[in-house]
Amino acid sequence: METTNVKAYGTVSVDAPLKQMDIQRRNITAKDIEIEILYCGVCHSDLHTARNDWGFTTYPAVPGHEIVGKVTKVGNDVTKLKVGDFAAVGCMVDSCQTCDNCKQDLEQYCSTGFTGTYNSADKHLGGMTLGGYSEKIVVDEHFVLKVPANLDLAATAPLLCAGITTWSPLRYWKVGKGSKVAVVGLGGLGHMAIKLAKGLGAEVTLFSRSLNKEKDALELGADAVIISTDENQMNAVNGKFDLIIDTVPYVHDVNPYVGTLNTNGTLVLVGYLGGLEPILNTVPMIMGRKSVAGSLIGGIAETQEMLDFCGEHNIVSEIEVIKMQDINEAYERMLKSDVRYRFVIDMASLKS
Repeated sequence: METTNVKAYGTVSVDAPLKQMDIQRRNITAKDIEIEILYCGVCHSDLHTARNDWGFTTYPAVPGHEIVGKVTKVGNDVTKLKVGDFAAVGCMVDSCQTCDNCKQDLEQYCSTGFTGTYNSADKHLGGMTLGGYSEKIVVDEHFVLKVPANLDLAATAPLLCAGITTWSPLRYWKVGKGSKVAVVGLGGLGHMAIKLAKGLGAEVTLFSRSLNKEKDALELGADAVIISTDENQMNAVNGKFDLIIDTVPYVHDVNPYVGTLNTNGTLVLVGYLGGLEPILNTVPMIMGRKSVAGSLIGGIAETQEMLDFCGEHNIVSEIEVIKMQDINEAYERMLKSDVRYRFVIDMASLKS
């Protein structure tokens, strides 16, 4: 397959900083769309992959799966978008599209495994997929999304991961007017969970360990803030919530939150992969038919639904725009939670 050389930023080993490199993109086929990347959000998954925190990174690695850009070429059979349109790509660039889950628009749960935007087996070129820290990307049109014209492009980028990761459980558990939703953690995921739940008409509460998050949470749309280390405040919301979205990206005790679920309530983990410590206490679950669940991004149709909803309600992420050359510093700041609330790379800086 013919390819084109493009600039990118990536890393060649677990302890190497990200730096400029050249990568190959396939030339478009009949169903492909080529996108000039204008902005790319910076996700915790990018950092985890670059530093092999999950143990399965293949190098060289080029992260980035919150991509917004402009269509520059389309294949002969493409009908979804045309040259000049603004487009987006999220966490997936392929799936089998034939299994039961794919047929139900649940490509994120593809029975054979979806192809991630980076660090997945590349079905076209061999090797591994390379992500959005680059000048351009070529993607099958099924996995390309339309961007509502009224949305700020840079602030839209994090919707492709942080947005859909919180939207999907809100929709699955049928959050709407009158629902009582709580969010654990106010970061990239948490701030989007607040905005989207409020947009759907829910009463929204933030659980936080930090007293200094209250002002931000209320400005983002939360109705209340509960300090999770305050026993009296926790007791006051015992049995209250229909749904809790837990966005914390590291091991933590979820047991205190389970008690704040109402009968039939669900706590859904979207930020952490791994074993729970301390061990999950099943007593309140059994005594109240309460659930602890997990959720992974969303399918393509659901992601488009989320983008359209955000367009209708003018919902975007709170961002800090950075240059591509500042990515290593941004990673260090992410580890300190020193960002409000998502870094977004202006990819024009890659050309300078």
